Amino acid sequence: MRIVITGGFGFLGRQVAGALLTTRMFRGAPIDRLVLADRVVPSDPSVADPLVDVVRGDLTDRLDEVFAEPVDVLIHLASAVSAECEADFDLGMSANVDTTRALLEAARAQSAAGGPTPRVVFSSSVAVYGSDPALPLPSVVSESTLPTPRSSYGIQKLVCEQLIADYTRRGFIDGRVARLMTVSVRPGKPNAAASGFLSGIIREPLAGLLDGGVPVNLPALTVSVADMLTTLRHQVGDAVAALVTTAPDPGVGLVEPRQGRGVFVMPRRIRPLDLEAETAQHTESKVRLIVEVRRPIECEAAYLVASAG
Repeated sequence: MRIVITGGFGFLGRQVAGALLTTRMFRGAPIDRLVLADRVVPSDPSVADPLVDVVRGDLTDRLDEVFAEPVDVLIHLASAVSAECEADFDLGMSANVDTTRALLEAARAQSAAGGPTPRVVFSSSVAVYGSDPALPLPSVVSESTLPTPRSSYGIQKLVCEQLIADYTRRGFIDGRVARLMTVSVRPGKPNAAASGFLSGIIREPLAGLLDGGVPVNLPALTVSVADMLTTLRHQVGDAVAALVTTAPDPGVGLVEPRQGRGVFVMPRRIRPLDLEAETAQHTESKVRLIVEVRRPIECEAAYLVASAG
């Protein structure tokens, strides 16, 4: 079995690759090759694994290499993120819609040529939901809630969902879509996601960084910013918590100019992270706080693997 992960060295890609390399099985069959495709290939232990092949470069320029051998499973994680899609419409359309369409066409061509029909797992986002004055969101958001995206990123994700649905309906691929939520706290440097402030509230103060202030924006999360700051103060003291300041974020404001706020919604049915509850029993070190807060990404990686199966 040959599995391809686009965005294979990204935040989520590494977790999914790690899960597959740990089991070395998928749907009861051994994994013969795991292809990690990404524009940048950092130093990573997975590169040395004998199962791993690396495809480096722009995905649309490397499709021949990705499909040089039959692809059984394609886990498509690569994308441009929310705020940068709002700031650069052409970038979002190219990276998210055009690249996904090119991948789907390559998968379709493989199937039409008599090869295996690839199982395609697409990482969508809860950004496909948005609150419209004429059609407000219900108190509980579920799969039956009508998607009404209020950002270019959310619309691009919804377009890709519909393409995957139609390619599946026609038998070109066997598609799966997972609408993922914000993860806090993600490691590494801040990125251009509109929800990146959630990680910054914890990550930058713990690192002693002041990067022009951490914006505090409230996009309808079940865990409030106040909850996060309370936990930060409880774990590491007032001096660190005082590093968090509030300021408007023009990038987030672009997502929905009419209302001047982000529109990313967490389904209230699932409480993804209660920081106070998660960390109350781990008061001995900062490291424990980071470990506990990062647990949801492991859940999302497992969810993607389960969705693929």
